[in-house]
Amino acid sequence: MAIPHAYPGMPVDLRPAQESLSEARTTALVKNDTFEAIRLMLPKGHEVCHDHQVEGPITVHCLKGRAALTVGGTTHDLRAGHWLYLLGNDPHTLRGIEDSLSTAIRPILSRTMMPRRSTTTRRRVLGFIRYCIGSTSDSK
Repeated sequence: MAIPHAYPGMPVDLRPAQESLSEARTTALVKNDTFEAIRLMLPKGHEVCHDHQVEGPITVHCLKGRAALTVGGTTHDLRAGHWLYLLGNDPHTLRGIEDSLSTAIRPILSRTMMPRRSTTTRRRVLGFIRYCIGSTSDSK
């Protein structure tokens, strides 16, 4: 059963309802002018987003099961409860180690917010995003 698109202030239960995890489906939760949120069902052994890139940062939160996210040649083991974020333009691949259920969220940055040619502006926007999520890393 599909989850209806959420509206502002609407609580959404991301757990599979009556369906088993293997019967759950990938569903767009919200997609508007500012961000996109997806409930992603990833069966064991299935790979999605092979070397996928998006312009802005994304977060991935494993809700149930286990998945592997490969970025920059490094594979990260995501277990239930694990969360990570990636900066924009990082090629990444997601694979199910077990049947898994995750959410992926990304802001949709307009070209005025994240111009490709302005490294200074890009650094400022990414620095602000790191500040907002509590990261103290200066690695990028």
